[in-house]
Amino acid sequence: MGSLLKHLWGSERKSPPVRRAGPRVHGDAAAIVYPSVDPGLPVLSVDHILEQNEDLIARIKLAYGSEIQAFSADLLPLIRRYAEFVHLLPATSDNYFCSPGGLFRLGLEIAFFSLQGTDGQIFSGRATILQRRELEPRWRKATFIAGLCHEIHRTLSHLVVTDSQGNEWPFYISALSTWLASTGADRYFLKWVPNAGEMRSLGVFALPRVVDNDTLQYLAQGNSVVVPQMMGSVSGMPCQREHGVLDQLVRRAAALVIDRDLRASADRYGKPILGSHLERYLLDGMRRLVADSEAWKPNAERSRVWYGSDGVFIVWPNAAADLAKLLEADQLPGIPKSSETILEILVAAGVVQPQNESRATWDIYPPNAKKSLEAIRLVFPDILFGASPASPVPIGASLLTPAPEAVASPAVPAPAPTPGTAPAVAVPAVDGRTPAGQHQLPLRFDRSRRPSSTAASDGENAAPADHDAGAPGIGIDDVIAPAPDQAATPGADDSPPIRFAFLSPARLNPSIREAIEDIIGTMNGNPADVAARTVAQGVFVPLKAFERRKVEPAIAVRALAELAALAITAGTQAKTAVHEFCGERLSGVVILPQFVAGLCPADFAITCPEEVR
Repeated sequence: MGSLLKHLWGSERKSPPVRRAGPRVHGDAAAIVYPSVDPGLPVLSVDHILEQNEDLIARIKLAYGSEIQAFSADLLPLIRRYAEFVHLLPATSDNYFCSPGGLFRLGLEIAFFSLQGTDGQIFSGRATILQRRELEPRWRKATFIAGLCHEIHRTLSHLVVTDSQGNEWPFYISALSTWLASTGADRYFLKWVPNAGEMRSLGVFALPRVVDNDTLQYLAQGNSVVVPQMMGSVSGMPCQREHGVLDQLVRRAAALVIDRDLRASADRYGKPILGSHLERYLLDGMRRLVADSEAWKPNAERSRVWYGSDGVFIVWPNAAADLAKLLEADQLPGIPKSSETILEILVAAGVVQPQNESRATWDIYPPNAKKSLEAIRLVFPDILFGASPASPVPIGASLLTPAPEAVASPAVPAPAPTPGTAPAVAVPAVDGRTPAGQHQLPLRFDRSRRPSSTAASDGENAAPADHDAGAPGIGIDDVIAPAPDQAATPGADDSPPIRFAFLSPARLNPSIREAIEDIIGTMNGNPADVAARTVAQGVFVPLKAFERRKVEPAIAVRALAELAALAITAGTQAKTAVHEFCGERLSGVVILPQFVAGLCPADFAITCPEEVR
């Protein structure tokens, strides 16, 4: 029975005999040398390396779903050039895929699972059906390339390859197999670079050895996003994070493949190195939380991140729960749930500076904190803020010593409001103007919606309330605070000025959240620029308002509906409605008042799903 590779290349091609690594054999006895001598790696033909992985190549062909001729023209040249470049190099010295040929096998497995993950994925959601039909093959091929070259940066940063004469492989000039053929070597030797860091951006320089110019031109034809997304994934700097389906597939596949190999290695060789491949995902998760989560905004009230004159601190273990939840949503296997395990990985990776040999965390004293908080200390601020275009400014005071003003003083209770009247609240003006009441319904603060006493008693170390769907426990009091220099006169006005804000659920897409926050925020400013208005069921937002902020209305409607944040038209169960807006009848959505700070649900005739009532 002919093999797959014989079908692809012809049965007349012969493979050289296998050269096994190990001591040379003389007669019936092996030559034993003490101390032991590094036998090196044998110089095998690329055909032989491919035949050793024929089972996986056959699975890749099935996942690609094409005839042998198409597979031979599209993917097989990429696999062959990758084998020529990495040859029998292992991926790591003593961890995952550390056997000869480990790097080649690792790239093949990540490419296979990445390609398999493209089934059922929509890469160009805003494109037409005809456009998606043209782009889909390019997205699949780019995903396969990104998976194949996901770890290729290791050849340029983690090891040095020499022949028996001590000549080093010039990896920027030629592939390893080409250099070995030019030197006439029959074996080559490895030297691992001590304490080599994760320099994924070097993979961009090795990529031309695998991907030729014709392939890049094919991927770039008719679009301007496929090649940048592929290059961003290979370099470890993905672009357009909220829409980076390609990078998400590759990262998930890499975590799966490495986790599987570590589990298999643990059965045969003992316990693998703890979390040796997870620090990249933990660091990336922390940077994403700093960029997207309000709870991780540096030096904000009740923040997880504090940046002072003595370094960057992250409140622990609260931050570990956020990090584990984020990575679990990415469906990355092998991510630990325990905060202790996550901390051990970060300390072992040199990311966190422990206080001493017996304690890894520190006690910090943020401004206005009622008590000290337990936190971890990063070695360098750039670890968290290096990729950010605007690094935050540290507070001038030290976080490791209590501030003098933090000494406890008798609390002065606020005067109780007059019965039957709403407490007056000073609202900051917008552009020097007090927000005008441009709304059709009487509005008031709902001061009964406060966090529970349990959450309040946890102090600064408590997790902020999660504005999830149907979470009416957050009032306007928890979104804005009275300005200290504006004294309110009780009873002066039963309808104080109100500042409106969107109470965003934590799991809402960041781009959609920012668009809605901006739309709701227009209700506080110039009436000529308002983009939303109140109606009988809540706040009406025209679909055109999403389009002006470059958000697809259908995606925004679906996301809000999944969070049960929309008022449903009675009888039809429609998620959209038509209302009068600026002299026109426009189609839009009605956001429930529970999700808009400054509104009292009792003033509205709410028609919504049962779980929000």
